[in-house]
Amino acid sequence: MYYNHIFLSIDWALFIEKLVLIVIVVSVSLVVAMYSTYAERKVAAFMQDRRGPNRAGPFGILQPLADGMKLFFKEEIVPSFSSKFLFILGPILAMLTAIMVSAVIPWGNYMHILGRNVSLQIADINIGILYIFGVLSLGVYGIMIGGWASNNKFSLLGAMRAASQIISYELALGIALIALLLLTGTLNLGEMVHQQKDGTWNIFKQPLGFLIFLICAFAETNRTPFDLPEAENELMGGYHAEYSSMKLGFYLFAEYVNMFLSGAVMTTLYFGGYDIPFFNDAHLMQTLGANWLAIIQGIVLFIKISLFIFLFMWVRWTVPRFRYDQLMNLGWKILLPLSILNMLVTGALILLKQNHWHF
Repeated sequence: MYYNHIFLSIDWALFIEKLVLIVIVVSVSLVVAMYSTYAERKVAAFMQDRRGPNRAGPFGILQPLADGMKLFFKEEIVPSFSSKFLFILGPILAMLTAIMVSAVIPWGNYMHILGRNVSLQIADINIGILYIFGVLSLGVYGIMIGGWASNNKFSLLGAMRAASQIISYELALGIALIALLLLTGTLNLGEMVHQQKDGTWNIFKQPLGFLIFLICAFAETNRTPFDLPEAENELMGGYHAEYSSMKLGFYLFAEYVNMFLSGAVMTTLYFGGYDIPFFNDAHLMQTLGANWLAIIQGIVLFIKISLFIFLFMWVRWTVPRFRYDQLMNLGWKILLPLSILNMLVTGALILLKQNHWHF
């Protein structure tokens, strides 16, 4: 009887909505990650005055599929002296934590389907920012476990670099976010987007906080100039040196999924999320209806995210890799003090405004 009661109490329509949305979001994230590899090679080719991929399909558009098939059919190699269970768990954990961030991103307002208002956010929770931090802190375990389980000194060094780098830059990133939370008064991402309607984006209120967040996002995703955990020059590929086939593919795809979702988080926090610039969303709702507005909002959000993805790629092919001491100095001696200063100034200005004090 108890299980029958639970079964009958479930809102099955909502369950199916969320299940469909999860499948769509995960599929889109993987496709974007796959074609980000193509975009990266094309951007690199443009900057180096060459063509890039141009053999597989028209303009090389099928190159990511060819790369994926190559990884899928490659021989699966597990080193003899590795910890086999952890060796397999590492890339799975890296990919899983990368995908999990998408659960709290609002991809649009809502759509009206079969008489129901369907939210375009998988999990509208009040602690969305804390959820993202929790998932990000788990992501380092995928890298650390993979590097340690490989039983290779270069892999272990790469994993230790990644762990220390991510932990160091998470401090500045978190404190930069505290200043934003002081302004918005909420941890809910949907509420943050709602507060930024009609062009009142947080980037204009927190430019220094955004700059700190952006630099830390490069470090969190192990992108150039913070790609020391996988430095080919001295570590032979770093924490995934011993990996092959789709286990290597999971690590590579996880980096691009992280890049895509980092762009989504920055867009949501600082650039209005799905807010359409120069237009009033309430007026568009009356003119176009909920469904067309949600489609346009999704397109606008993806355009903003695409600009961030292009920025990640542009920096990779422009800025040289830091030395490790430079990386740590930037995190601890520059970004951390700046983030604390930004938080204190923001708090002081809010206090002055609340007490109606004037200079």
